[in-house]
Amino acid sequence: MSYTPQYAWQPPPPQQPPPAPKVDPLAVAVGNASLLGLGYVMMKRWGLAILNLMVVGALLIFLLVLKQTWCEIALVGWWVLVIAHGLFLALRAPQKESDLTKRLVALGITIPILLTIGFVRYDAGRIAGEVSDAREAGDCAKLTDAQEELWFGHRLVDAPGTEKGDAEVQLCGRLDDAKAVLATGLTGDYTALEDGFGTLGSVLAEPGHDKGVDLTLKGWLDDLPVADPCRTVRVTDWLRQRKATNNLLDQSKATVTKTAPAAIVGCADRLMGQKSWDAARSSYQQLVTQYPKDSRVAKAKAGIRQATLAIELTNVRNLLASNSYCSNPAKFSGARPYAGGFNSGMFEGDDEYTKRLPASWRASDASNAVIVVCAEDAVDGTSLRTCPYRSERNPQNISDVTFHKVAVPVKVYELRTGRVVSNARVQIDGPDCPVRITYSTYLTSFDYPPSSLQVVPSNTNVQAAFRYLFLR
Repeated sequence: MSYTPQYAWQPPPPQQPPPAPKVDPLAVAVGNASLLGLGYVMMKRWGLAILNLMVVGALLIFLLVLKQTWCEIALVGWWVLVIAHGLFLALRAPQKESDLTKRLVALGITIPILLTIGFVRYDAGRIAGEVSDAREAGDCAKLTDAQEELWFGHRLVDAPGTEKGDAEVQLCGRLDDAKAVLATGLTGDYTALEDGFGTLGSVLAEPGHDKGVDLTLKGWLDDLPVADPCRTVRVTDWLRQRKATNNLLDQSKATVTKTAPAAIVGCADRLMGQKSWDAARSSYQQLVTQYPKDSRVAKAKAGIRQATLAIELTNVRNLLASNSYCSNPAKFSGARPYAGGFNSGMFEGDDEYTKRLPASWRASDASNAVIVVCAEDAVDGTSLRTCPYRSERNPQNISDVTFHKVAVPVKVYELRTGRVVSNARVQIDGPDCPVRITYSTYLTSFDYPPSSLQVVPSNTNVQAAFRYLFLR
């Protein structure tokens, strides 16, 4: 009988996972405090280490882009969380009583990182303080210089704070823009003035920028008045009419009161020199109306009188030059009144007889005339004598001819008032019944004289007839 040995089969014992490395909880916690996940690396938790770096990177990106305080809070919260989580995992793992080497490594990496973050954040705070001080002083140049000290590290560890500084720089830029626009406004550009004050008002609405706005406005106001007084008046007129905003921008009203009166008079004087009489009178009147107690009012009233006379004289000259004075008489208040003595005149209308008056009776210009004589066509005046005349060609033809004075319808206007002072027919005498008469045949039938003729006056006759109009 044969014997067959029996063999029992057993599966191999299950493979045990390698024992977890022994870690020092303190070293892990300090390592994770570096934000680099160094504690996870010490525990060989590579997935957690990579996850930590991804989350930290994402939070830093959010912080740099959004520059919001909640991003900083989230980053600090994550920092606390990974420290606590690393410590929690280390306490559950096999522990070493202490691992000096790893502690030193963790401290050697974490402490420089934290110190660097702290120092850079402190420096960012210092710069923010300089920016704040410069803003309070209204010194935009110093503010901008301080903000330019920032580098990437400052913006990384204090993004919200540096963002405020950037906003302050932008506001200073708007103040510079307002200064440039207001400089254009000094030319009298109302649109530029509106835009400049609008920008100042928007900056003033931001907290803490009162001083900057105040210095910008005062610097601009100090440039008033400008060399051209009429431009100054345009600026002060706009400022005077500007609606009050109940803030420091309203201080411009005081500059108007101080600057405008002299500018108004200066502008009016310049317009007078340019013979812009209407504009000059309006400018003088502006001073009298707006600043009735100003010491220059007497001068302005004299200017109004002078400009008014110039306007009236120009109008009279134009009417005379266009032969339309008699149909539209006007006054020149600067003329001498029509009174006793000799009164020189200007002439309009038919000049058949008025041109025979002495040159000394004729004013050279409306500025030295007293009257304006408007003459119409001559007509028959008073009859003088009737005489018979025999035709030389046909002696049997005898006709009676009545001789008349020459009657010139005349209106005389006193230039000072533009009123009629005489409306009559000037009767010019002359010799009647001359030995021989001549006439135009178109006035009568062939070989028969007209039944009436006007006398043919001499210059002496003409002057004698008109003399009473000029000599009173």
